[in-house]
Formats: sequence, C-alpha cells, structure tokens
Amino acid sequence: MIGKLGWPELLILLAIVVLVFGVGRIGKIAGELGSGIQAFRKGLEEKKPDEPTDKQA
Repeated sequence: MIGKLGWPELLILLAIVVLVFGVGRIGKIAGELGSGIQAFRKGLEEKKPDEPTDKQA
C-alpha cells in the first residue's frame, strides 16, 4: 500500500515518467487532458435540452 509521498519520491516518480514517455509526449498528453477538461466544463455550463431556451409571454 502506498503511504505518504514526499518531495523526493515525487521527483523520482517524475524522472521515471519523463524517461519512459519523453518530454514531448508528456506535453502532448497534458495538452489533450487540458482540452478535454475544458470541453467537459463547457458541456456542464450549456443548457440542458429540456430547459426552455426563450421565455414565452
């Protein structure tokens, strides 16, 4: 079971990830993750189909 992670452990983990994936690929993955989160938030802010779009008097 994983205990508390300190700075040394996180730095070692980050170094391993960079060695495995490479800096360019990590940047691409992070960009795609960010755009996915942004699209998810935008979808949450849009009106639902069952809500009326305009008020009728």
